[in-house]
Amino acid sequence: MTVYQATATAPVNIACIKYWGKRDTKLILPTNSSLSVTLDQDDLKSQTTSRADGSFERDRLWLNGKEDEIKVGGRLETCISEMKRLRAEYEDANPNEPKISGFKVHISSRNNFPTAAGLASSASGFAALVSSLAALYTLPSTPSQLSLISRQGSGSACRSLFGGFVAWEMGTKPDGTDSYAIQVATRDHWPEMHAIICVVSDAKKGTSSTAGMQTTVETSNLLVHRIREVVPERMKEITKAIQERDFELFGTITMRDSNQFHAVALDTFPPIFYMNDTSRAIVQVITEYNRACVASGGKIKAAYTFDAGPNAVIYTLEENVKEIVSMLLHYFPLPQAYEDPTKLFEGATSVSSLPLGFNEGVVKVAAPGSVSRLIHTRVGDGPRVLKEEKESLLDSAGMPIGV
Repeated sequence: MTVYQATATAPVNIACIKYWGKRDTKLILPTNSSLSVTLDQDDLKSQTTSRADGSFERDRLWLNGKEDEIKVGGRLETCISEMKRLRAEYEDANPNEPKISGFKVHISSRNNFPTAAGLASSASGFAALVSSLAALYTLPSTPSQLSLISRQGSGSACRSLFGGFVAWEMGTKPDGTDSYAIQVATRDHWPEMHAIICVVSDAKKGTSSTAGMQTTVETSNLLVHRIREVVPERMKEITKAIQERDFELFGTITMRDSNQFHAVALDTFPPIFYMNDTSRAIVQVITEYNRACVASGGKIKAAYTFDAGPNAVIYTLEENVKEIVSMLLHYFPLPQAYEDPTKLFEGATSVSSLPLGFNEGVVKVAAPGSVSRLIHTRVGDGPRVLKEEKESLLDSAGMPIGV
């Protein structure tokens, strides 16, 4: 008996130009374009197995071992239905293909990082869902075409259909057919781009992105200025910075856009607070670090950015990672020893020194655990289809493994 199944992984992406606000909440059409860096799946990923079978009674999905309701008219149902529609069209065009578009599906998905804690779990999750279904249905669709569907699950998921540096074009059409992701540059274009994630909290955030951004659209005058005057120019500038591998320009735009995003959240009524005291202390440390680097005749070396949560993502080039990690470990001691998976400090007898002129009193050393974990990663590739049976998250009966 033929088993119709596929497993895929998809990456996290972290935006440098933020998406915040929808002009259509059903189709998830944004009020502005955005741009992100795709992170390495060896460190952060969602993995999803999808199976279609004539014996299944209904569509079912499990996330991290817990069944998630597929609500009628909801985002999960929309994505699954759209993928089935594409398969049906493919079957019509290829009559010899097995007729599986009418089968119900079982889907099991897992993240290797905290869900809903400001680490873009919905983006990688919906990208993995769409990628696994595309592989299951052997669709000839391009990543940009698939991004039209993943976008309807989670807006930023469309950017996780590509590796490297990715733009989500906002589009102008009411039906959303011109609102999709495109790749600005591959990971091989700028492989020296690394990221250090400071996990300040892995708790579920108090105000969800979906609820928060719509309140912003309804109440923030600053958002209107941002989408009309600021973002279009920043998209051009940061694309140029990526193409020319200009970290100083890239970093400056990234930090300023993060600042403005959180200013827009504060301008929302009632205001939304995603950053906390530790988040702000990280900003102060990185700002002083860059000031000292410039004052000693160099250029900025680090760029912070914060999504809708307290966790910091710090972009830097590979040559600066050890110095920055050392600085962060000093000011934000972990509750346990740093795991050092990339062996930054292997054989080291002392930590890296701070730049000449650095004001060591910029902030007080935080209590251990204010940052619970540091994740060192780098720019990565797009979704991967896993061929080996051992990678499946469903057992022989089509039920989630380990539940």
